[in-house]
Amino acid sequence: MTERNRRTVRDLRRANRAAVLQRLYFDGPMSRQALGPTTGLSSGSVSNVVAELAEDGLLEEAGVVESDGGRPRTLLRVAPTSGCLIGVDVGETRVRIELFDLALGELARAELPLTHQGYDVGLIVRHIADGIATVLRAGRVDPARLLGVGVGVPGILDRGGPDGAVVHGQTIGWHAVPLEALLRAAVELPAGVRFFINNGAKALGQAEMWFGGGRGVKDAVIVLFGSGVGACIVTDGVIHGGERDSAGEWGHLTVSVRGRRCRCGARGCLEAYTGSEALLERWQEAGGRLPEGADEESGVTALIAAAHPQDPGTVPDPVAAAVLDETAEYLGAGISDLINLFSPERVLIGGWAGLQLGPHILPAVRSYAADYSLAHPAGRVTIDLGLLGPDAVTVGAATLPLADFFAHGGRRAAPATEEGVPPLSEGRRSALGSRAQRAGGPGANRAGVSWGTGPGGTAVRKG
Repeated sequence: MTERNRRTVRDLRRANRAAVLQRLYFDGPMSRQALGPTTGLSSGSVSNVVAELAEDGLLEEAGVVESDGGRPRTLLRVAPTSGCLIGVDVGETRVRIELFDLALGELARAELPLTHQGYDVGLIVRHIADGIATVLRAGRVDPARLLGVGVGVPGILDRGGPDGAVVHGQTIGWHAVPLEALLRAAVELPAGVRFFINNGAKALGQAEMWFGGGRGVKDAVIVLFGSGVGACIVTDGVIHGGERDSAGEWGHLTVSVRGRRCRCGARGCLEAYTGSEALLERWQEAGGRLPEGADEESGVTALIAAAHPQDPGTVPDPVAAAVLDETAEYLGAGISDLINLFSPERVLIGGWAGLQLGPHILPAVRSYAADYSLAHPAGRVTIDLGLLGPDAVTVGAATLPLADFFAHGGRRAAPATEEGVPPLSEGRRSALGSRAQRAGGPGANRAGVSWGTGPGGTAVRKG
């Protein structure tokens, strides 16, 4: 018996809408006539789809172009005002929330510090909830126009259970934190507006592949370099992740047996030699002095100033210069592992520390990566800094609901009940969210599991 074809007319229409939307989004403005060859659709199908999308308010005219011997052709583009997106970056030193229009033009932003409380679950949930309210108010946006909220977080994700996305962030003390459920309990969003949670390095990688230094490349590695380090690996245009949405925990490859203690608890991880937190520790151990009250970002600034003083009359600090060179060597060696394993065309370095240190260490990183790599894969790779700056993770997080919007042909995804995540009952909402919403609560209680505060304000599972 032949297998029944389950593709319906509705599926075909959705796929056609998605094809036209994505082509106009990434390559527009374009005319109806140009859309046919680029999407593979017939002129009749293009006309029908364009009419539907225009009726939905998703397309707008963007001028005309002359045609060879015929009437001028109207150009079309995706209307930036037809929807909005929120991207959230749960970073090492702050939570950054940005509101974007559909073209990813920034409408508003909020930044809330994590300086003293660390990765306290309740604090971060409150920051995200407050930040979403702040940017919607500042951007004067009707929440009904919101297509979704993307969130980039450290760690590995599990999905599919009753709590949606659950985060395992060993380096920040998060053990099976039901972040999606906590956010749904704490944030009031219109029906059908969903949270899309993913690893921060993967969010960064998607942003650079869509809009930054990865455009036009099929095989790439995007490195997130901050307090810790991570990597997004792209092969044949597909981001690696697997069932648990791991970005590939590259920062926890062992580079020195019985080496320095890493934040994850193991010894000799790459992150223990290249992350900014470890970088500043090594500088202090070698005799360097941080400015009083310095956080990680200002500490890295001080280290760079010591190694590369701006005043021509100031002698560079050899200790600071040696620490930076050692960091470049470890980073280059770590990148060489990625080159030997995946043979990328391009490696991009992003993250706040990567962008801050990059201009000073990039030549050395390239040299060390070449020295430690096999000659053939090293000969085809370029190593550069990312192009999207410090907001790359929030941009990447916003692409998560945007990609879902495209996949559904310019319509919102089905409500969570149809996606395998049941709605929260009032009792369940209270159990998950009440402590996350209160100023004193560092987490949530659910099904006999309680959340408390461990060393440094991190979340620990107690039961």
